[in-house]
Amino acid sequence: MDLKNKVVVVTGGGSGIGKAIAERFSKAGAKLIVADVSEENSTSVAETVGGMGIQCDVTSEAQIQRLVAEVEKTFGQIDVFCSNAGVAFGEGAHAASASNEVWQTCWDLHVMSHVYAARAVLPGMIERGEGYLLNMASAAGLLSQIGDAAYSASKHAAVAFSESLSITHADDGVKVSVICPQYVATPLLGYEDGEAGNAASGTISAADVAETVYQGVLEERFLILPHPEVHTYMQHKAADTERWLAGMRRLRNDIIEKVGGTDLHAMHRLFR
Repeated sequence: MDLKNKVVVVTGGGSGIGKAIAERFSKAGAKLIVADVSEENSTSVAETVGGMGIQCDVTSEAQIQRLVAEVEKTFGQIDVFCSNAGVAFGEGAHAASASNEVWQTCWDLHVMSHVYAARAVLPGMIERGEGYLLNMASAAGLLSQIGDAAYSASKHAAVAFSESLSITHADDGVKVSVICPQYVATPLLGYEDGEAGNAASGTISAADVAETVYQGVLEERFLILPHPEVHTYMQHKAADTERWLAGMRRLRNDIIEKVGGTDLHAMHRLFR
């Protein structure tokens, strides 16, 4: 898809990957609507990209419906809806030890926000015979994140929902992509917005992710992998799941031996 003059909504667009996607798509000539739970952040980024900022909590279907209605009233049809917002909390003593609140928050942000967005824009896209749903997931949705079962399970579900959207609506003219990065230098990992990351650790910048996303949208690829090596890991997992699981167990044990646990920031400090 050529993004020039296309109306694009980016949720979670006030910082991190969402901000970088908004900036990259704006350079391609898109008309950006930056939605974020922080009104201040959404407005700030919108001013940078020459778009419109809207406060929106994507865990609320009513707020997503309001967002879509406001955009359509101002700009007309939404060509691309990029559902990007996300969180990570980690877990405690065992894989089921995170609280119900943590599990529910991961589910609401990583799965239901995509569902709410699709419900809001799909009917119009189907009627027009065109549109693009761009969903943020994670490499954890194809593999798994050590130390965060709630994150991994919800990201797997995000990938599965995106697959269902593509299977069901490709013939309606609706394009679907799912984005699955590994470590990215964002506030989620303790970086400042715009930091370059650490290539040696495999941590890339949000701008690098945004460039890969932009190229993926141009090519209308379903699976967008900002870290190309994830494809190899997927092949290893599919070829011999038992061996892959054994390797993940060894990696987990090695991490615990070195940093004393599986906290995300502690794990990442091994490589920073």
